[in-house]
Order: sequence, then structure tokens, then C-alpha cells
Amino acid sequence: MLSPGPRCRALLPTIYSGGLRASHCLKQLHWQLLAQVPHVGRWGVVTLRLWLCSGWTQALPTRPSSEPESAKTGGGGVLTRSACPFLADAPWCGHCQALAPEFTRAAGILKNESAGLRLAKVDATEETDLSTEFGVTGYPVLKLFRDGNRTHPIDFTGQRDAEGIVRWMRRKAGPSAELLQDEARAQEFIASQDVVVVGFFKDLQSKAAQGFYDVASDAVDVTFGVSNKTELFQKYSVTPDTVCLFKKFDEKRVDFPLDAELGLNKEELSRFIVLHSLELVMEFTSQNSPKIFGAKIHNHLLLFINKTLETHLEILGSFQAAAPPFRGQVLFVLIDVNGEGAQVLQYFGLKSHEAPTMRFINVETNKKYRMATDEFATQAVGSFAQAVLDGKVQPHLMSEEVPEDWDKHPVKVLVGKNFEQVAYDETKNVFVKFYAPWCTHCKEMAPVWEELGEKYKDHENIIIAKLDATVNEITNLTIRGYPTLHYFPAGPDRKMIEYKSARDLETFSKFLENGGTLCVPHVPPPWPLAPFPHGAEGWVPRISPPPGR
Repeated sequence: MLSPGPRCRALLPTIYSGGLRASHCLKQLHWQLLAQVPHVGRWGVVTLRLWLCSGWTQALPTRPSSEPESAKTGGGGVLTRSACPFLADAPWCGHCQALAPEFTRAAGILKNESAGLRLAKVDATEETDLSTEFGVTGYPVLKLFRDGNRTHPIDFTGQRDAEGIVRWMRRKAGPSAELLQDEARAQEFIASQDVVVVGFFKDLQSKAAQGFYDVASDAVDVTFGVSNKTELFQKYSVTPDTVCLFKKFDEKRVDFPLDAELGLNKEELSRFIVLHSLELVMEFTSQNSPKIFGAKIHNHLLLFINKTLETHLEILGSFQAAAPPFRGQVLFVLIDVNGEGAQVLQYFGLKSHEAPTMRFINVETNKKYRMATDEFATQAVGSFAQAVLDGKVQPHLMSEEVPEDWDKHPVKVLVGKNFEQVAYDETKNVFVKFYAPWCTHCKEMAPVWEELGEKYKDHENIIIAKLDATVNEITNLTIRGYPTLHYFPAGPDRKMIEYKSARDLETFSKFLENGGTLCVPHVPPPWPLAPFPHGAEGWVPRISPPPGR
């Protein structure tokens, strides 16, 4: 069986396919992983390791220089060092397996620096008191402990790769903003990155300036500068207590003046930086996906084009022109069907030859929308986006055609077009498996589901069925993990019961014979829900491991 790491990376672009149908490895990545990634989501935690990224001033004990140090509950040595983040994982968990080598590589990078930052780990299968003390319920988890403060660790919010861990640690350990003293350095600083943020403050010790430093400390992927020099105020035509975001695209510069009475609102400034650090039209790539999903803008308007065709590129201008009024409400995204975006097509039920076309998706509800007829003029694009926001467009539901032999086998085949008729038949009790063809857990469960179908194939009012949820969508039913099992009891009430117990023939049978209930107390599955990698929340379908994994 392939390890989730490589498989996950190969499927990276699946994100929009299931809102990133997420990958075992990368946070279940954003929408990119949506389309093809197997094994995402609920990771079983039978055994787990708790890692501590820890920064300190002493050398690590005798072990490979790049290996994180272990921590024990008793001594508390690691937790009393100067700084320390924290990671929990299950050895078979795809996310954890993907993170482990990155974590080790980050440890090696940091060990060679003079700042004295180090990483360490603790085995939570043995040190269970630590995981309980710090509220670790999903994996992997990273927390930072600073200056021996054991009671208020800081949750890790950076990218979960070696560079992201190192960048986050450096920002937390060092100054969050560079002090700009003269015009030459300011110009050089502003030109150094695609996006930089500079705070112009009359008093660098003021409450507003301190709030700016706090924001800079958290936004580790953005470069910050600060100045109190009058000559720079004049050079950039700003009044004191103004934050400027300089960028090499779109409008080049955007200002965030502080309210003279209310001062600096850190949440508003953080949101301002996130929104204006994004291009008006973001191309979907593995590099951009964390930004796209980290922006926490639920509405995305996707333009699918083939960038090798000049006629398609001409459409991009009108699409981009429609974007400014929707900044912060709708994220405009370019999907190149001839590039990384090809992996997004399946999630929307599209083929590359159907480009150019547009789709609107709400990543919170997973509802998708399409134009009745694709029109790419700026006004048409804007009108479509506004109509969706106003609730004037009905969601577009994908469906395969009904197979001719859909009811000829013990397990009936459902699609979007016959689901209503079968699942809500008032004379039948229908047990449906919602699956993804690429999902390993679904494949492992398939023989048991076929046995169940065979057992009840002649039953007068029980139907065993399956539905490929990657290409068929049902009104008011969102599938967030694979496999998902729902029972639709007979009767006029249109009830739906989610099955969450053991996945074996005996338990399935008891559930059906008892009319959709089990006579034993419900025992939660032995796997907690793994947290999404930072920024992908709401997009990634979660795949639950079978019991015992």
C-alpha cells in the first residue's frame, strides 16, 4: 500500500475537486485536493505521538543534529525552555507522515542558526498526561511555549512544511517588523517582496504601534516594516499612524489609516492585509492554494480557460475587470485546464474541452452554481456573481445518467437523477453508501457492502444501495467524508439517519433489523477528527478510516 505522502502530493491539485478533496498529506489541502485525493479527514488515533517544537538556548542531547528532542511529562525540561511549539500525530496518519520529515528538516535548519531555536518531541502514547494537559484531541498539532510559560501555549498558524515552520519560529523569536531609518532602506525594503506592509507611527511605543507589532507577529508570511521618520512620512505622502500595504500587482498600494479616536483594530488590520495581499484574480496553483483557502472568503468564482489559447486569454481581462467590487465577498480564481487546474475539473463535473466556462462555489455549503449560458463580458460576470449572492440563482447539482441496470444487482446503483425516487420511497427502507472511487477505505469496505446487498436482495422492504458522491450531488445533503452511510427509513417523513457504528456485516444487519437503530449504547468511532491544515477548513472532504485502523 502506497504511503499517503507521495500519493497526496501527486493529488495535490485535487482541492477544488472536493473543495480540495484534500490529501492525506497536505492539510487535505484546499480545494485543489478535492478532486483526487484519497484518505482525507478523520484520522484514526489508536497510537499517536505528540511533538514539541521547542526553542531553547542549550544544545540538544546526543542524537542526530536534525532530530527533534523528546520530552517527558516528569521533568518538564522542554516546556521550561525559552520557546516551544507542539505537534501530535498518529503513526499511520497521512498528515502526520507528511509532516514528520518536514519537522525534522526544520529542526536541522534551526539548529544551525545562532538564535538558539530548537524543536523537540514527546511520545503521547506514553506521555498521555501531556496531551490531556494541553488539550490535544486531533493530530497533528503544533503549539509554541515561550519563556517557560506552560499555561498559555500559542497555537501554530504557519504553513506545515520545513520552510513554514522555520519562518514562523523566526518571526516569533525575533522582531516582527524591521525598523526603517531612511529613504534608501525604505525603498529597498518595499522592492524586496511582492507584498510588504509598513506602519508609519509618530510614536513607536504607542498602543497603536504595539498592536501593529502583534499583527506582524501573527502574519508570518508577510514582511513588515515600521518607521517614525518624518522624511518617510513625506516621501510616501502619509499622515502619522497609517499602515500602507505595498504590492507589485493590481493597485500597487493600499492605505489603512487609523481612526484617531478608536486607534488600531488588530482584527480589521489583519483582515485588510489578508484581502489586499491577494491578487484580484488568483490563479489556482499548489503555491497559491494556501492563500486562496487561507483568505476565508467562502464564495469563489472560477474561470476555467486553456492558457495556451489566445482566445481564452482574451477573456481574462473582462473577468479581472469584474472583480474589484467583490473584493472580500467573492474570490475570483483562474483555473488553467492545461496546467495544475486540470485536477480541479472532476470536482465540477467538467472536461477540459468545455473551457472556457465559469462556476461559482460556496466553500462553506459546497453549493455550486453555473450560468445558464456562459457570458464573459465584464457586466455579465458581475451580474452573475451578484445574482448568486442575492440568492437568485439555483444551485447546480451534478448527476450521472441512470444506468440501465441500476437495479439489477444486489447493491442498487443510485445517481443524482434517481436518488429522490429510490431513497425517499415511502414503502422502502434504503441504506446508502456514499463513496469516492479513489477512496481506499471505501474499497476496503466494498466486499462487506456487497455481502450486505446479497443478504437483503430478496427482502421486501430493505434496499442496499451506493452512490458515487464525487459525480452526483443531492439537494440539502452534503457529504464531507468517505465513506458516509445514511439510512432512509420508510414512511412519509423523509427522515435520514447517519450510520456511525462498526462497519461489519453483523452490525449492519442488526442496524437494519432494528429499523435503523442499534440496541447497544452508541460508542464513538475510535478515531478523532484530524484538524484541517491551516487554511483549508470547509473545503476538504474528510475520509474516515475503518474501525481498527
